[in-house]
Amino acid sequence: MSMADPQHQAKSGPIARFVRARREGLGYTQPQLAERVGTGLRFLRELEMGKPTLRLDKVNQVLAFFGAQLVPQAVSPEDDNP
Repeated sequence: MSMADPQHQAKSGPIARFVRARREGLGYTQPQLAERVGTGLRFLRELEMGKPTLRLDKVNQVLAFFGAQLVPQAVSPEDDNP
């Protein structure tokens, strides 16, 4: 399945989409960004694929490259209902 596939993008989540869009906007390949940020290529690929279990320090390391970070956000009970 292609990463450009809309079905995959819907499953990947906002962080994965953010990182991919920013990376592509800068014209970096995954290997180039991984080297530039100082993470492993496998980690970056898993991040862009929306893997649900990743180390937050590494996620923030990638996000910091783009001037962003993960922060806590309160959710309302309505957000838990599909």
